[in-house]
Amino acid sequence: MLGTLLSFCLMAIGARELSGEVSTFQMLFFRSVIGLVAISLLMFATRTTAHVFTRRLRLHGLRNVFHYAGQYGWFVGIGLLPLAEVFALEFTVPLWTAIIAWLFLGEALTKAKLAAIGFGLLGVFIIVKPGYEVVNLASLIVLGAAMCYSISHACTKSLSATEHPFTILFMMCVIQLPIGFVLALPSWQMPVGTQWNWLLLIGVTALSAHFCMTKAMQYADVTSVVIMDFFRLPAIAVVGVFLYNEQFEWSLLLGALLMLLGNVAAMSKLKAGNKIESEITEVRANKTKRK
Repeated sequence: MLGTLLSFCLMAIGARELSGEVSTFQMLFFRSVIGLVAISLLMFATRTTAHVFTRRLRLHGLRNVFHYAGQYGWFVGIGLLPLAEVFALEFTVPLWTAIIAWLFLGEALTKAKLAAIGFGLLGVFIIVKPGYEVVNLASLIVLGAAMCYSISHACTKSLSATEHPFTILFMMCVIQLPIGFVLALPSWQMPVGTQWNWLLLIGVTALSAHFCMTKAMQYADVTSVVIMDFFRLPAIAVVGVFLYNEQFEWSLLLGALLMLLGNVAAMSKLKAGNKIESEITEVRANKTKRK
């Protein structure tokens, strides 16, 4: 998840630097091209090319349609809103993800998760100060992106149970590349100079972010992973202040603190629950041996 945090922050910087110079559709297209080349080379180097095949193509398609829509909304928001506000609005994802994972993946919606999500959302509301200034088109686009991301996260959790991370990443690039190309054609403009550097950064970090997220989901349930993702908010706020002279507000510290408290409480409950479950399993195993 630390790898995910760093990747998303660097990707946001790349998107901000290209905003107004390269269209969002082109950014997403080149992201897929760079990602496809990188993952293909990595699979050849590790002799894991068998992972290009999948028996769950429909779920991959569903995941990537919603992920592409979420990514588009996120990139648009990066160019229109302060970085911290984009990330804060994006962090409504845990609410939608928890509901979707509960409805379709059978994950338990425990009191600890609900409390953590509640603290997190309260922190978001304190940061963005819901009111007239938040209810605008850019904010609604980012909120829509958050809903799309939640569906994508739920699909990733389901896929990670049977699919190798390379398969998920490879299918992401293969499916999203033609979508991005078709949508980018009407406003196509060949990148020049340092724009290629930023596009390369976006392509690489998009791949590393999803690899890290997919691996994290193999070790924890989807809601816990997304809750940990809250740490991106204070990190990107620092980036916004120092790189783009965005206004620093003390409410950010309060909101981030609430998110941290919720996250720590959820992780403590999760670890305690896992410990108890492990002890019960051990007792049962000992009884079986005695019999």
